[in-house]
Amino acid sequence: MEKFTVLNGLVAPLDRANVDTDQIIAKEHLKSIKRTGFSEALFGAWRKDPEFVLNQPRYRGAAILLVRKNFGCGSSREHAPWALMEWGFRCIVAPSFADIFFNNCFKNGLLPVALTEAEVDQLFY
Repeated sequence: MEKFTVLNGLVAPLDRANVDTDQIIAKEHLKSIKRTGFSEALFGAWRKDPEFVLNQPRYRGAAILLVRKNFGCGSSREHAPWALMEWGFRCIVAPSFADIFFNNCFKNGLLPVALTEAEVDQLFY
């Protein structure tokens, strides 16, 4: 695992709360445990919308994902942090995270940062 010290990077704002792991990576893409090959399915249903944040060229290469509360809720699939990391994210900023997702992030080198809702609101605007 790559050592995490300081991260400077572009922030992609995903203005949604209660994003569950099935939205992050749908269950039909969980056929492997190799930790690779998941980025193309990241937010697959939402990426069909051309206006979705990750489809916008200005957020290409973002290393930080800014989201609303309860990120990573739902089933406890470790594939969710794998897909986020393979896409290029190193950090997720949110007011709160589902416990299992939060722990899976640390086990895989993805930094979950919990800020207050007011602080996250300021970052969105």
